[in-house]
Formats: sequence, C-alpha cells, structure tokens
Amino acid sequence: MTQFKNLINGEWVAGERCAINVNPSDASDVIGEFAQASAAQTQDAIAAARSAFPAWSQSTPQQRFDLLDQVGTAILARKGELGKLLAREEGKTLAEAIGEVGRAGQIFKFFAGEALRIGGEIVPSVRPGLTVEITREPIGVVGLITPWNFPIAIPAWKIAPALAHGNCVVIKPAELVPGSVWELANVIADAGAPPGVINLVMGRGSIVGETLVQSADVDAISFTGSVATGQAIAAKCVATNKKFQLEMGGKNPMVVLDDADLDVAVDACINGSFYSTGQRCTASSRLIVTAGIHDRFVETMQARMRRLKVGNALDPSTQIGPVVDATQLAQDERYIDIARSEGGSVFGGQRLMAATDGFFLAPALVTETTPAMTINRDEVFGPVASVIKVADYEEALAIANDSRFGLSAGICTTSLKFASHFKRHAQVGMVMINAATAGVDYHVPFGGRKGSSYGPREQGSHAREFYTAVKTTYIAPGSA
Repeated sequence: MTQFKNLINGEWVAGERCAINVNPSDASDVIGEFAQASAAQTQDAIAAARSAFPAWSQSTPQQRFDLLDQVGTAILARKGELGKLLAREEGKTLAEAIGEVGRAGQIFKFFAGEALRIGGEIVPSVRPGLTVEITREPIGVVGLITPWNFPIAIPAWKIAPALAHGNCVVIKPAELVPGSVWELANVIADAGAPPGVINLVMGRGSIVGETLVQSADVDAISFTGSVATGQAIAAKCVATNKKFQLEMGGKNPMVVLDDADLDVAVDACINGSFYSTGQRCTASSRLIVTAGIHDRFVETMQARMRRLKVGNALDPSTQIGPVVDATQLAQDERYIDIARSEGGSVFGGQRLMAATDGFFLAPALVTETTPAMTINRDEVFGPVASVIKVADYEEALAIANDSRFGLSAGICTTSLKFASHFKRHAQVGMVMINAATAGVDYHVPFGGRKGSSYGPREQGSHAREFYTAVKTTYIAPGSA
C-alpha cells in the first residue's frame, strides 16, 4: 500500500502512525496510508515556517507570482488525474471533482496576479511637512485548518493568498481527505517553494490542530469547519493573541415566490440542495415557498428527485455521489428520523444499495415543516432539504432571517421589487437571485454573517485583509 508522508521544511517525513484513506463509494478501494503527525512534528513544521519567513516575506512580487502561477498551471494540467483522486476520497461526482480541481488552479492563477497588485497609499499629514505612507506587510506564520467537503479548493483559497502576501504556511487537512492536499503540497514543493514556506502536517485535530492553535509561534489561524470547533479555536486564539478567521457553516434559505419561473426555481433548488450530496456549507437546506406555488413546486421537485441517479462517484452517469463516511450518513439519517418524529413528511431519504459497498443515501425532501422544527434549525450537511410553506413575501423574508447562521440566501422571483428588497434585507454574506445558493466565483469575497463567519472575507482581493497587517509610516522633511 502506498504511504504518504508529511512535508516539513522541504522534506517528506513519516508520522508516528498512519491512517487509511478509503473511498466512500467503494469501501474496498483504499487510496493509501497517510502519515499522522505528532505534536512534536507539528512544532517542527511551525519552526520551519518561522525560519523561512524572513526570506520569503522579503521575496519580490515577481518571485511570488512565478511560484503561484506555476502551481496553477500544474494543477490545471492534471485536472483529470486530481479530479479522479478527489472523487475517490470525498465522494463528489467525477464532473464536480474535476471542476473543483480546475477552480483550485484558477485560484492560484488569480493570487499570482494579486502578488503583483499589492499596493499602498501616500497621503499628506494634517501636520505641515509630514508625509504619511500606508503599506501592507505579511503577518508571519499562518496555520490553516481545512474541512473535508472541498478537499482541494478550500486549501487552495487559503494557501494561495497566504503565500502571495509573503506568509509561510502550516496546513492541517481534514483526516477524511488528506490525499488532495498532499498532492497540492507536492505540486507547490515541486514548483520551487523554498523549504519551510509550505508545510503539510496530517493527523488529528486534537493533536495537530491543537498544537497549531496553542503555539506562540503561529501568528494567525484560518479555519473552516464546525461551529463548535470554530468557537473553541476562537477562544484559544484570543488567549494567545492570534489573528483568526472562521467559516462555520450555514442553514441557507431559498425563497420561492408565487411569480417565480417554476423550472428555474426547481433547477436552483435541486442543484443547491442535493448536488455535491448536499455537503456544502452554502447548500439550500430551507426551501421557503409561498402558498400559491407551493403544491406545484413540491410535486415538481419530487418528480425531478425520482430521476436523480445516486451512485458511485466515478460513474459518469452519477448525479449524486455517496455521503462522505458512515458517521455522516448516520447523522443524516438521524435528522431525517427527527423530522418525521416532529411531524414532517419525508420523501426519499432511504439508504440505497449499489454494486459497490458505499454510503449511498437517496436525497430527502421534508414537507409540512414549521420554522421551529429541528430540521429547520440545525445544519444537517447532507442531501436533505425541508420545505416551509408561507403566506407571502414578508413572511418568507422573516423566516429566512430567523436563523443563527447567515452565510448564503436565495430568492426565485420575476419581480424586480422583491428581488431588490431581498438583496438588501437578507441577513447573509451572499445573495443569489434565480440561482442556486451554492456555487461561488473564485475572484470575489466569500463569507457570511452571524454564526456562519468571523473575521475578514476569504477569496478575491478582500483576502488581503486577513493575510496582511497594515503599517502607517510618518516621514518628516529632510528624511534620507
């Protein structure tokens, strides 16, 4: 069996133990054994990043551009190969997986350009003769903790801006999907990243993640994952005076009004609710539908759901892949059972058998729900969506905003009046009009409000707010 090691200070280092990476579409398909780093090895990686930082932080924009551009080119050249690996380890359909790899390549290309676009300001002082310069500098060693649902795109959108702005990185990927990040780290190393600039430490959050968060030599943490873990990280970062950035999920509403184009609305909801097996923080998990279109909407949704093909992620005809693992599958089934027990009517949601031993679940649509039901409060993170019937737009907006989360929200309507009002009054970071709540561009900000996010936005030029520190310099007359 192939063994994959951690990358520490430019060297591939074995761990104290290994974990097996298994295909959720086929439990007999073992991708490899991946090293599990110890706390001491994580400290070694942090020390390597700290040692590399002075030189890398002073590297020229051209040097950083060249590295990131070369990484992006290499990723795009291997889309098919890396997409197949991603589909094997996470369970996305092959088409979705190849698309995600392409996005990772585009992210590196974009941030290569950002390395050349680092600017500043020169302004006059309010005091005679003084000049004021406002510049940005890298913050230092950044610890990155990434989730399993986007195994290469999320690591890319954290690593690329960190390196573009002159920081050094220690990344801990999710235990379930180390393969894609291992390949990404290997591409970056092969592209000529100096030793210590990029370090990969795979393993348990309780060991590797905890070491990163507690270390005084880590200047910032960027985390994507669960609310509970994010809140714990925040408290520890405050205690150690670290900068931190959190993305922690959503319970995203899609409002469907009476005047909506029914086909457009159903397409958006099928995509947003069930593609990527619903395992997206931006998934449309609450479908808030006005009374005049409700019955036709539900009937059309169910008809479309009957035609969805659930199966092995590597089968080109598959539209919905497996749930990522047995634990997540059990969680999905538990929430479906709770929905039934609280009065919901469930269409679909049953375990499915296939030619291979995988974690296959039919997409579930829960109707006859109320806003207070558990299915409408908690993030399920699976191919499960609920429908809430409302009287009108005003009630729909109120229910859409009635959540501790505030990541993404959508509305399907042909009314400019309602679309404009919703865009302004939805309490979220991202709004979609007549489009799925899931699916975002790589060159614009990503993030939410309330319990979904904390700190500066990820992606696009706004990423510099997290990965740089602002310095203000006053220059007196006669300064050399």
